[in-house]
Amino acid sequence: MVNDFVMGIDIGGTNTVYGFINREGEIIHYDQIPTNGDKPIYNLLERLEKPLKDFLDANSTKKLKGIGIGAPNGNYYTGNIENPPNLNWGSIDIKSILEKKFQSKVLLTNDANAAAIGEKSYGAAKKMSDFVMITLGTGLGSGIYANNKLIYGCDGFAGEMGHIIVENDGRRCNCGNKGCLESYVSANGINKTIDQMMIKYPESNLLRKLRNRKEAGKILDMAYDENHEIATKIYSYTGKMLGRGLSIVATLLSPEAFIFYGGYSNAGSRIFDYAEQEMNKNLLEGQKGKIKIIRSKLLDGQAGVLGAAALIWSHER
Repeated sequence: MVNDFVMGIDIGGTNTVYGFINREGEIIHYDQIPTNGDKPIYNLLERLEKPLKDFLDANSTKKLKGIGIGAPNGNYYTGNIENPPNLNWGSIDIKSILEKKFQSKVLLTNDANAAAIGEKSYGAAKKMSDFVMITLGTGLGSGIYANNKLIYGCDGFAGEMGHIIVENDGRRCNCGNKGCLESYVSANGINKTIDQMMIKYPESNLLRKLRNRKEAGKILDMAYDENHEIATKIYSYTGKMLGRGLSIVATLLSPEAFIFYGGYSNAGSRIFDYAEQEMNKNLLEGQKGKIKIIRSKLLDGQAGVLGAAALIWSHER
């Protein structure tokens, strides 16, 4: 029906984006609020309840068909968000909670899986059957399509690319392991690189600005474009570590493309050129130069919301 809509929710480590989406994938309205992951998840759910009720009150002819959610460690099979490493929530059955509250269908998946579904449905991957979606935010997530199907694995946790080990006995990751890709290539990872650089270059004005974290990405981009030595060191190192992780996944899956979305993916070729070089250096001869590294065609904040909504629409067909 033309008046049917879905609420899509994309829960991130820093911000949560929500939107109201019709069957054609048109975003009627969307916004974002702080996740406040240091507080119980009920704090976030209460703050999401009001915009949904307000939207329903203002659009009495529209019918809510369901709520789709993408969340870190969101398990499609169980409906639970299970101990997300960057959020202090433990394990919680968000599917049952929201179904009871709104008397509506609720489907949950990993936030990166939701972004992959959004990209497949509406973005750069429309014509791809094999690709890996990588979300760069507070952490690093990934969603995998193979033979036109999203891969969940036997327990719903397939695609945790952020926790591939790229450095033996390396940096401590929030998951508890050492040397995970996420601890090098994510907002948290790049912040750790900046902190390490500060020890080596304590007088650097650039590093002092970057340690404030505010607008760090834009500051780093500008410094890199001006051939600043330290900015080049940060991005080249980040790209090299990313390339290591990509080569491991590419060797196993041979995807058509790695598609990046959010956060430091906006740096584009400043990181990707180094990543592509390192990836191809480590690939089998027959794979070298074949796998693309591209950015999402969807606007920031929209891929996860659209993908979460598409979870519901795909079950309506």
